[in-house]
Amino acid sequence: MDLRASLSILLLLFGFSQASPLREFEGVFVSEPETVDITTQILETNKGSSEVLFEGDVVLPKNRNALICEDKSCFWKKNANNIVEVPYIVSGEFSINDKSVIANAISIFHAKTCIRFVPRSIQTDYLSIENKDGCYSAIGRTGGKQVVSLNRNGCVYSGIAQHELNHALGFYHEQSRSDRDQYVRINWNNISPGMAYNFLKQKTNNQNTPYDYDSVMHYGKTAFAIQPDLETITPIPNENVQIGQRQGLSKIDILRINKLYGC
Repeated sequence: MDLRASLSILLLLFGFSQASPLREFEGVFVSEPETVDITTQILETNKGSSEVLFEGDVVLPKNRNALICEDKSCFWKKNANNIVEVPYIVSGEFSINDKSVIANAISIFHAKTCIRFVPRSIQTDYLSIENKDGCYSAIGRTGGKQVVSLNRNGCVYSGIAQHELNHALGFYHEQSRSDRDQYVRINWNNISPGMAYNFLKQKTNNQNTPYDYDSVMHYGKTAFAIQPDLETITPIPNENVQIGQRQGLSKIDILRINKLYGC
């Protein structure tokens, strides 16, 4: 292990400030239960959230229409080296293990895309990763301090962290795609009363990429179901296709980030 990586790990483990950015490192992985379902985990954790959330974990914008971003103002900016810098801080409430999970999630973006989560210094627009009351994020860059919530009691998994950070980069859930009805069937009668609005299609830029059942942004088959064993989302034509994986960004997720930001 080189000197930079060694120092990065030491800084992370000591957690020397109340809102300290994580330094990127590789090779430190915290085991996660294989049975965790990203959809169930997020929705169960968010049941007691004080935030008004759309599609389970999306913070609705208070001052602009998040569905349209024609002037690119809701995307993070490139620097002179063609790198997209996303300033961020991490709350000191997180444990050493929590921070290592978040750091590993961030390292995937760094390894596969031109996105770089960089320690915030004086930047006005930045992400603040906090231990709030749920797993949630706004869509894209909203301006100023922008909270990405990863509650310690249910959200600190690498796949969930990547899911919420990808929202912050500008991505919706996969099943919200404008063309989703060609690939999944929404079983409206199985959706809990008052929750149908979470299945509305959005005006999305699909960037000429295929529908991705394997996307970390795709919710599972029983999201918002009346009963745990009822499907609200069924893949078509093959109902046996798995959706809702929580391991991390898929190949197409990575492709879309790179296409959107011109990596």
